[in-house]
Amino acid sequence: QVQLVESGGGSVQPGGSLRLSCAASGFTLNDHVMGWFRKAPGKEREGISCISSKDGTTDYINSVKGRFTISRDNAKNMVWLQMNSLKPEDTAVYYCAAAAGPGMSTIPGTYDYWGQGTQVTVSS
Repeated sequence: QVQLVESGGGSVQPGGSLRLSCAASGFTLNDHVMGWFRKAPGKEREGISCISSKDGTTDYINSVKGRFTISRDNAKNMVWLQMNSLKPEDTAVYYCAAAAGPGMSTIPGTYDYWGQGTQVTVSS
């Protein structure tokens, strides 16, 4: 069965770093675009980054560009999100997701499989 399991969340002070991991199983990772999303209290789920299935092309929303880095290792069935210079507004539950479609997107509705999420809290 398809599973995406996130880990690496936690509490960190502003300016700190976290590395989120997403372990995939039950499907062929290298056929899927992978994305990271987040949902803050009272806000809609927001796509923040995605990475193509084969050539490693990446995309980010403006608010995380230069601070976050998405990466993947298809052989290990793993996806990561390195988050640096964290800000209080980055506080949210972070999800990884997989999309079987050919195009890259940060639109939640285009993704087929979702993890359960990991909490990230940025506070002094």
